[in-house]
Formats: sequence, C-alpha cells, structure tokens
Amino acid sequence: MSPEAANPGPARAWTEVTDPELIVANLHRNYTGVSTTIGALLPRQDVRHRLWLVGRSLPDGPSAHSLAAALAISRRPPAGRPFRIWHVRRNVELQVAWLARDLLRLPIRIVFTSVALHVHSFWPRFLIARADAVIATSKRAASLRPNVAGIVPHGVDTEYFRPPTDRGQEWAQAQLPGRYGIGIFGRVRRGKGTDLFVEAMLRLLPHHPDFTAVIVGPCKIRDRPFQANLVKRIAAANLSARIRFLGEIEWAEVAAWYRRLSIVVAAARYEPFGVTILEAMASGATVVATRTGNYEAMIEEGQNGFLAQPGNLDELTASLEEVMTQPERMQSMGVAGRQRATALFRVETEAEGISKVYEKLWQGGGR
Repeated sequence: MSPEAANPGPARAWTEVTDPELIVANLHRNYTGVSTTIGALLPRQDVRHRLWLVGRSLPDGPSAHSLAAALAISRRPPAGRPFRIWHVRRNVELQVAWLARDLLRLPIRIVFTSVALHVHSFWPRFLIARADAVIATSKRAASLRPNVAGIVPHGVDTEYFRPPTDRGQEWAQAQLPGRYGIGIFGRVRRGKGTDLFVEAMLRLLPHHPDFTAVIVGPCKIRDRPFQANLVKRIAAANLSARIRFLGEIEWAEVAAWYRRLSIVVAAARYEPFGVTILEAMASGATVVATRTGNYEAMIEEGQNGFLAQPGNLDELTASLEEVMTQPERMQSMGVAGRQRATALFRVETEAEGISKVYEKLWQGGGR
C-alpha cells in the first residue's frame, strides 16, 4: 500500500538533533510493513530519546540521515551516554550494524527486533546471536532467539485507527452492494490466504445477500496468474459485483476501509505477527484470523473474533458464518475488539517497552 499520507493532518514539529543517542535504521528501498512500524513508533520515541532516522525517509517523519553520516557521528559516544544504540529490524541493517561495531570498532550497541516464527538459516542466526539485545514481538518468537531482552508486541495507533460514528453510513460511501462489508488486507498471494478468503466468500455470499467482500492490497507480477484464477472463479459463480479486488490504495484510505468493514479477515497460512488485525480491532471491526502470527494473543475466541487453523477452509468458513448470521453480535464483538486493542496493544505501550530495553543496555545490561 502506498505510504503517501501515512499520517494525515498538520505536519509534526520534529526535534532537531545534532548528537543522537539512538539511531533508527530504515535501509530498505521500498516502503514495507517494517516501514509502517517504524513510522508509527518514531513520534512516540522522539519525545523519549534524541534520535536519528537513517536511510529512507518516511511520510511525515523526521529528516532522514545517510548511513555515512550515522557511521561518522558514531565514532564517539553521545553526550550523557556510554554509547549510541542502533535499532535495526532487517537482516541487512543488522549486518551493517555488526560490521560498524566489530570491524570499525565504533562505540555502539545493537538492538534487533525479531518477528519471525521460524528458525533462521545460518547467517541470520549468526548475526542475531551477535546483537546486544533482541526484542521479540511474541512469546513464540522469543523462544526461537538468543539474547532476548524483552517481549514487546507491536502496537496500533488507536487515535488514527478508530471506530466510525455510523458504520452503515461509512459503508454507503463505498457505493457497493449490501449493508455490510467483509474484507481482507495485504498482498494478493497464496501465503496471505487470499484464495481461502475468496473460496469462503463463494460459499457464503449466496446465502448472505447483505454482505459484499473486498480484497485490499497490491498484486505483484509473479502473483497475477494466481489473482486471475480467483477472478475467473468469482465470475463463474456470478459474484463479480460482490467480491471486489480494490488493488493498492493510498494509506489514508486504508483507515477509511477499516471503518467501512464490519468483519476483517486474516487468512494467512503463515504470518510473523499480523498488525492488520490490530488495526481492524482498533477500528471496531469483528475479526476472524488463522492461528499464526500473534493472532491468538489478540483475539479472545467468541469475544472479539474467531480463530481457525491455517489452511483449513472449512473451519474458516464456519467461523465467518457464525459472525455473519448474527449482525447484533457482530457489532458487540467489534466494540470488544476496540476495548482490547486500546487496553493491550497501543503503540505507546510498544514504545515504552522498547525504551526499557534501551535503558537496560545503557545501564550495563545486554549480551
């Protein structure tokens, strides 16, 4: 999804920093889910730490500094700190930080956020083992990593992602059939379970005329045959008007679609974490997800949503039908989801947990 207008509204006044204690790396050339996480955290971290963003700039973010500038300023410790902290989230960033610390002998310490729920190959394992502190985003991720200094789940901006005053009116603005929207967010591909969502809709929509389904997200060139097959299946079922591929949309429109949809589905066969469900919960939508990522920690079964086994179409369909047949319960579950998101998964809580790891390092903890 496009990063444009990621934080709509007046531009934030960022603190001008000449001697950062914290280097936040964003070295990937594309705007990714990691970029979204960094962008949401930066305003909260900016009030806690003297920081630089290094690499690619972010919408409405602070001025980005070059890697060369970060290396140059890291030749000496910052004022009032024994060393600078480099917070990295990608393998390439971890490798650069490791070389800066161990080859160039710079006075820095490395914090790495680990999301993956699988055992890495040799080289990533080697690098992660050399981080001074690892932040895991879930208990399962923590069980697979050394040097874990804290478990800090990703959070959601509960002010930006918020329930609508009237979801029915929001849905009407979409100018699509029916009274209720049900959708899935993310890249169109098998791993995200787009095919499972479509197959479930092919089964359910003929019996639920008040619902229309949308698929929100881009489709890469290699996945176009996969999408074309789904479009063909939808057309054969005469449901093209009620199962819509919206493609890639502007970031500001993503929040609007969460407010329009009554149910949000995450049908991934594998997901490292799964922020879309948190965004949906914060927006007051009922959620149905598979038992991957951190979804089991987010969803209270039967309270704010349902869970199905990854790849199990029958179970996914049954969970969705239970919600779709009870519109009043669907609304109350959305309210419960909003309450759970604001209580447990606010981005401010994530920023606070990360800061605790930093302070522990500065006070002499770590590898």
